[in-house]
Amino acid sequence: MSTTPVTRRDFLKLAGAASALATGACTAPPDEIVPYVKPRAIADGIAQFYATAMTMQGRAVGLLVQSDMGRPTKIEGNPAHPSSLGSTGAFEQASILELWDPARSRTLRHRGVPATREALAAEWRRTLAALEARDGEGLRILTGYVGSATLRAQLAGIAKKHPAMRLHEWEPLHRDNSLEGARLAFGRRVDCAYRFEAADVVVAIDADPLGAGPGWVRHARDFASRRAPQSMGRLYAIETFPSITGSMADHRVALAPAAIRQWLLGLDAALRGETSTALPLVMAAARDLLAHRGRALVIAGESLPPAAHAIVHRMNARLGAPGNTVSYLPPVSGVACAESIKTLSEDMRAGRVRALLVLGGNPAYDAPSDYDFSGALAKVPMSAHVSLYEDETSAACAWHVPRAHYLEEWSDATAHDGTASIVQPLVAPLYGGISVHEAAAMLEDESASPRELVMRALRLEGDAWRTALRDGVVASSAPTPLALAARDVAFTPVDASGWTAAFRPDAAVHGGEFAPNAWLQELPRPESKLVWDNAAYVSPASASQLGVKNGDLIEVSVAGRKVRAPAWILTGHADGTITLPLGYGRERAGPVGSHVGFDAYPLRAAATPWDVACTVTREGGARALAATQLHTSMEGRDPAKRMTLADALSGHAAAHGEKPTESLYPAWPYESYRWAMAIDLNACIGCNACTVACQAENNIPTVGKEEASRGRSMHWIRVDRYEEGGAVLHQPVPCMQCEDAPCEAVCPVGATVHDSEGINVQVYNRCVGTRFCSNNCPYKVRRFNFFHYSAGPGERPVEGSNPQVTTRMRGVMEKCNYCLQRITRARLQADKEDRRIAEGDVVTACQAACPTKAITFGDMADPASAVAQVKRSPRGYTLLEELNTRPRTTYLARVANPNPEAGP
Repeated sequence: MSTTPVTRRDFLKLAGAASALATGACTAPPDEIVPYVKPRAIADGIAQFYATAMTMQGRAVGLLVQSDMGRPTKIEGNPAHPSSLGSTGAFEQASILELWDPARSRTLRHRGVPATREALAAEWRRTLAALEARDGEGLRILTGYVGSATLRAQLAGIAKKHPAMRLHEWEPLHRDNSLEGARLAFGRRVDCAYRFEAADVVVAIDADPLGAGPGWVRHARDFASRRAPQSMGRLYAIETFPSITGSMADHRVALAPAAIRQWLLGLDAALRGETSTALPLVMAAARDLLAHRGRALVIAGESLPPAAHAIVHRMNARLGAPGNTVSYLPPVSGVACAESIKTLSEDMRAGRVRALLVLGGNPAYDAPSDYDFSGALAKVPMSAHVSLYEDETSAACAWHVPRAHYLEEWSDATAHDGTASIVQPLVAPLYGGISVHEAAAMLEDESASPRELVMRALRLEGDAWRTALRDGVVASSAPTPLALAARDVAFTPVDASGWTAAFRPDAAVHGGEFAPNAWLQELPRPESKLVWDNAAYVSPASASQLGVKNGDLIEVSVAGRKVRAPAWILTGHADGTITLPLGYGRERAGPVGSHVGFDAYPLRAAATPWDVACTVTREGGARALAATQLHTSMEGRDPAKRMTLADALSGHAAAHGEKPTESLYPAWPYESYRWAMAIDLNACIGCNACTVACQAENNIPTVGKEEASRGRSMHWIRVDRYEEGGAVLHQPVPCMQCEDAPCEAVCPVGATVHDSEGINVQVYNRCVGTRFCSNNCPYKVRRFNFFHYSAGPGERPVEGSNPQVTTRMRGVMEKCNYCLQRITRARLQADKEDRRIAEGDVVTACQAACPTKAITFGDMADPASAVAQVKRSPRGYTLLEELNTRPRTTYLARVANPNPEAGP
C-alpha cells in the first residue's frame, strides 16, 4: 500500500474524474472534427463553434453549434450557408433540447425485449441470405426525402447488390402536388428556388414561403430586405388559414380552398388580357404583376392541385420570372410519396414484402389513413425501424433501433438551392444510437466508417475536406438552374358547397416529429397563441353558425371517419372551412408529447391530403385550452404602430402619445457603454425563433399546460400579435430596460437594480419573491419561478445547459438582461486586447436567431453604431411612452404598401 500523501491537486483530479463518470460525461466523436474559424469572439477560450446542418423534408439549414467543454449547448445559423445566412428558426433552436432529451430511445429492442446490435446484424444476414436466390426480391427500404448524397450512394449500392429490391419514400408533408405540377408544366419534376430580394411584387396563393417549407429562413431574410421604405416591394396573400406570409401581406384575402382555385383562374385570365372577372383585387394584382415584368413572382402552395401549380408556372413564364425571381432545380426526390407508400402498403398486405428497413419517419402514425400502414406492417416477417424515439412505427416493427441525433453523426445534406452541406458530429452518441448510414451499411455489407462514406460520396479529401468541414458547405456545389419552357395545362376546379376540412402542419410540432419537444410544445403558435394543444380553427362567422365558442367540442366527419376537437376562433380565417393542425394525438411521444391534443391524420386520405369536404357538428362538452394572449385588439392604445409608405418616405415621425419630459430621478451620467436595442416591426414576421433562442441561451424552463393557462410562462421575450383594421402586426416584447424602471423603486431588497451601462439586472440571490416588481412593471415582462420548473419533464440535464448562465431556483424573479453573459465575454476579450468592445462583438441570442434581422443591438454611446442609427429613424418610438419609463428597447413602426388601385 502506497504511503505517498495525496496532494490537494491530486484530490481535485480524482474528484473531477469521479464526477465525470457519475454524470455520464460526454465524449468527443471518434473522428477529427474541425471548428468554425470565424465565430464571434469567445473570451473564455473554452467554447468553440462547429459547422453542421439540420435537415427537414430533405433540405438542410446550415448551423454553427457552440460546444462548451465538449458539450453542445447552443445553436446559431451559419453565415456561409445559403439557406440560413446566419439565422435559424424555432425547430433548429429547439433541436439542442432534442439532443439532450432523456426520453430519447436508449435501447435496441426486438419485439419489445432489449437486444444487441450483433443480434440485429445476424438476423439481417440470415434474412438477406434467404432472399439472395431471388436477387433480393421482397426486400424494401422506406425513407423520407433523401437529401444526402451519401445515403443515395448507399441505397444505390444496395440496389445493385439486390437488383429486385425496391426503395420507397414517404413524407407526411410531401410536395407531390408541386412536383407533379412541374411535370405537367415542364415535362419533368423540378423544385423551385425563390428570390424574394429581386421581386417587386409577389402573389402568394395559399402558400407560406416566409414561415414554412424548404428555404423559408432565406426567403424571410430576402423578403425583409425589400421592406425598407426606400425599396419596398408589395405582397398579396390569398389563403384559407392565417399564415406568417399572410400576416406580412399588404393585401390579404381569406377564402375557402375551392374559392382560392377560382381566384387563381381569375388571375390567370387577367394576366392573359381577359377582363371578365368582377374582383377588383384580381385585376389590380394582375396589372401590378404585369407592370413589374422580370421583377414579379407568383407562388402556389402545396394545397393547390398539380394543374394549378402548372398554371402558376405558366404565369411566371409570362411575367419573366424564371431566371430572375425563381429558379428551377433538380428535385431532392423524383418519387411521388403517396403512390410510393400505397405500393408498399399493398405489397406488405399481399405478403410480397419479406424484410423492411424504415430509416426515420413515423408512417404508422402519419401515413394515409386509407392505407392502414400498421395493419399491413404486421404481415412483414422482418422489419426494423431506426428512430430517435420508440414511437408508433417502432411499436409496429419487429426491431427498434435507436438513431443517432444529427449532432452525433457524420452525414451530408442539400440546401434549398442544391448546395452540398456537411453534417459533422459535435459529440459521440449519448445514448448509443446509430446513424442511418450505419444502418444501411448492414444491408450493403460496407465496412467503411460514415465519415469515409461522406468523403467518398462528396469526392472530398485533404485540404478540400477540411475546408468543407470548417465552412459547413462545399463551395460551388449548387447545381446550375434549369432552362425550361412552360406548357399550357387545363384546370377546372371543382365547385364545393358545405364545409371543407383543411389540413396544415402545426407551427410548433410540424407533422408530429417534434411532439416530444417541451420547448416547442410551450411555444405560442403565431396565429392563435395556443400552447400544449391543437384546436380546430374556424372563423368568427363559422363559429356563430355552429354556435360554438373557444374550447367547445365539435365533431368533424369525412367518409365515416370522425374526429372530435375543441374549436378555436381565429379572425382572418376563411368562412365555411375548418383547419385541423397535424402532429398531435400521438400515443407514443414520450412523457412530453403523448396524449396531447387530437389526431387529425385519420381524416387525411391519400387522394385528399390537404383539404376535403366534411360535415361539422357541435358536440357536448368543452376542453380547456391554454393561450398566452387572449385579446388581440389594441383598443386604441396603439402599442404596435403602423404608417403608410408615403409617410415613411417623407420622414413623417411615428405617431406618439403624450410624451412627458419631467422625472423625479436625476439623469445618470453613463461614462462607458449604453446598451440598447431596436426592433423593426416592418421586418418581424412573428416566427418565434427569438423566443426559443432566448430559452436555449438562458436555460429558461417550461412550465406545462396547467401553469401556462395561469399566465406563468417563463419566456423572457414574447411575440405579441395584434389585429387592427384587417392588418396583423407582430411585436417582440423583451424587458424594456427602462432608465426610470418602475420595478426598481419597489423592490424591498434591491434585487432589481441598474448597472453602470444602463441594463436593469436581476440579482437572483437577493430576491425573496415578493413579486412587487412584476406588479409594478407596465410591460409584464418579468417572470417568477413559482415551482422548480427546471426539474420538470422534458428539461435539459445540467450538462446540456449553458454553463455561462445560472439555472435559477424556485421563488425568484427573472427576465431578459440583454444576454449579459455575452456582453461580459466580449468585455473580457476587449480588455485582453486593450480596446473598447467593437460593433458586432455582442450579438444577443434573439438578434442572432432572427431570420429577418428585425432586432438591432449595440452601444448607443457610439453615434456610429447600428443601433444608434436605427434609433434615429423617424419611424422609431417607445412602448407606452406616456409612462415616461424611458425604455432602452425601442421600436420602428410597420409600413403599409397597399396598391391604391385595389380599393379598400
